Amino acid sequence: MRTVGSLPLGIALEEAAANRERLWQYCEALVLGNRRARLTGPTDPETLWKEHVLDCAAALPLLPREGRVVDVGTGGGLPGVVWAICRPGLSVSLLDSVSRKCIALQGIVDSLGLRNVSIVCLRSEELARRDREGFDIAAARAVTAAGPLAELLSPLVAVGGELLAFKGPRVHEELDAVEDKWFRLGLGDPVLYPYPLDGKERVIVRWSKEKSAPATFPRNPAALERNPWWR
Repeated sequence: MRTVGSLPLGIALEEAAANRERLWQYCEALVLGNRRARLTGPTDPETLWKEHVLDCAAALPLLPREGRVVDVGTGGGLPGVVWAICRPGLSVSLLDSVSRKCIALQGIVDSLGLRNVSIVCLRSEELARRDREGFDIAAARAVTAAGPLAELLSPLVAVGGELLAFKGPRVHEELDAVEDKWFRLGLGDPVLYPYPLDGKERVIVRWSKEKSAPATFPRNPAALERNPWWR
């Protein structure tokens, strides 16, 4: 059974505003990075700020001050870089399997002097074999539907940790497909945190990691699509 939580968006936006200078530098660096590798859609700092940085910052009240975080399918570093700037006590791994994106992203991180960020150029199933249950938080934004995403994220998170997924208007459809079978991945039922931003309704979904996921997960994308774990 899913529940709905309250997200203090005002506090999140205040924290983003307090770090605006460095976050804006990130937006400018991301624009330059887009010229070398397509990291994200918008190509101007103002749009990146409104549509992406503030969206990522919305999750800040759900994060600890310290701990290990992995951002899966990070692309241009969203949300991982935003979190690393606002929460310097976090150790953030940016995971992407596309080498040109990783190279461009490394340049962005170096230009910002972010010592609490590392780039990991692997697939999520490869990282799960190398660093299984090695993170306190696993997050993803605009990667895949909730069911497949949970399979990718759960093995990365230690028991007692959490999964965070940024979702849009199809979130209920995605969750309905899985019904109440999240326990198969060692997860509790999802908690939804809806919030308005830039005239759009958005949702962060949070799962608690209650026990270890079976060793067979995560599978490669072909197996994941061919045989969904919840069926």
